[in-house]
Amino acid sequence: MLSVLRHRTYRRLFAAQLVALAGTGLATVALALLAYELAGADATAVLGTALAIKMVAYVTVAPLAGALADRIPRRTLLVAMDLTRAGAALALPFVTEVWQVYALILLLQAASAAFTPTFQATVPDVLPDERDYTRALSLSRLAYDLENLFSPALAAALLTLLPAGLLFTGTAVGFLASAALVASVLLPVAAPAERPGGAHTKAASGIRLVLATPRLRALLALDLVVAAGGAMVLVTTVVLVREVLGRPAGDVTLALGAYGAGSMAVALLLPRALDRARDRTLMVPAAFVTAGVLLLLPVGAAVVPGPWAWPALLAAWLLLGAASSAVLTPGGRLLRRSAGSADLPAVFAARFSLAHGCWLLTYPLAGWTAARAGLATAAGALGLLALGAGGRPRRPRAAA
Repeated sequence: MLSVLRHRTYRRLFAAQLVALAGTGLATVALALLAYELAGADATAVLGTALAIKMVAYVTVAPLAGALADRIPRRTLLVAMDLTRAGAALALPFVTEVWQVYALILLLQAASAAFTPTFQATVPDVLPDERDYTRALSLSRLAYDLENLFSPALAAALLTLLPAGLLFTGTAVGFLASAALVASVLLPVAAPAERPGGAHTKAASGIRLVLATPRLRALLALDLVVAAGGAMVLVTTVVLVREVLGRPAGDVTLALGAYGAGSMAVALLLPRALDRARDRTLMVPAAFVTAGVLLLLPVGAAVVPGPWAWPALLAAWLLLGAASSAVLTPGGRLLRRSAGSADLPAVFAARFSLAHGCWLLTYPLAGWTAARAGLATAAGALGLLALGAGGRPRRPRAAA
């Protein structure tokens, strides 16, 4: 899998992704702790709203960014978005009100919504060979797992020495390093898409292409499953660990790390598995694992917490992370097979937007249901949602 790093341009792009996501992982922990500091037991509602704002930015900005990708040099766009994200992260430690958190999250995530699909659409042009691209997808999945594994562990170490607010400084450093690495390489020029009209027309064409392709519609259903499991982890972990189990703040990072560890383990195994098995063979069972774990959580919550509760939570989060990786890692292969080079930026942006529309549903569902009706009810609602979505790709043409 590491052989793909012999490509100089991809190696630097991967390093840029790595440091930016490491910084983002620090921000995830810091944001959870900041929400708990500002709202206490209502932190799930604050986090659910903040993450819903993040998804609004992703859903609305990403298609427009994809449509503009053939008008603005990719390197210029990527560096500008990294600098914007760094500025927003540096401002977060100074907030004193919840609304200020929401405003800065909107700015930071709007920049991410422009950066990420542009980055994803660049990689297939850098690595035209499908085997190389498959390995790059697994490496990319590992990079995303740093947000849930290495970064929380680093955050736990830093919290013993520094106040939580300084974790946002680490986020800014990651974005600045990413900008420097992207600026150091020459990126392929995207082939212009032969579609009349402005940015909105091109954005709409990407969304139409995704919705018109059966296997991409099935992929969107699986994205909803991943969003259900991920929302449960990211929104409720801080309250589960601090309030329900009464454990210290450092254990929040350990729980998030278990989610990342499961995802990373599967990402390491997938390149060889995908050489021998169809994508659908791995993705659909993973969806039902997610639904099963979520539906079992209310049963565990009904039992009086005991010494088993902490390891059980870690095991559940490990399984959810593994299942999410089994769905997300092959997704790029399906997109690449479903569109020509000229359409890739718009298709990646459309899929990015539509997939995060799923998170826009699940984040507030997790946060507000947990705050109003309890964590067990939230887990049950998300489990039923995942079960229903996971059944859609079982049709013969649903996934390649």
